[in-house]
Amino acid sequence: MGNDQDAGLSPAQSKALHRLAGIMIPADADYAVPPANDPAIFADILRSLGGDRTLVLAAIDALGPDFPDLADAQAEAAAMAFLASGHASITALSRTVLQCYYRDDRVLIALGMEARAPFPKGHVVPQGDWSLLDAVKQRTPFWRDDRRA
Repeated sequence: MGNDQDAGLSPAQSKALHRLAGIMIPADADYAVPPANDPAIFADILRSLGGDRTLVLAAIDALGPDFPDLADAQAEAAAMAFLASGHASITALSRTVLQCYYRDDRVLIALGMEARAPFPKGHVVPQGDWSLLDAVKQRTPFWRDDRRA
């Protein structure tokens, strides 16, 4: 399941996260994409916890210690109820799982994208409405200007 010790997770926490990731994004044979708990993707999730580690652990803890051992239908129901709960940790959990899932080459290829880093070639982004940023540009700065004269 990856190197959970390097991620600072206990084996039980790693098992719960592994199961939750697979429920969040299951495999899809029609699109030929793996689940989010595929070994390569899950290893990337563990490596990428970073600053979200505490919140991801809170998400795992919120599911309870029995979550990894629940029957499939019960685990899916518990996960879906948790994801719909508005718990503060859901954003961090989702960000971690999704970023790792969508940088997997198999997923990029299934989406019709070239499996490569976005730079240096870059990706074409359609022009948007730059006037949407006007409100931000006109807002009073809320940071300290630390430029030295």
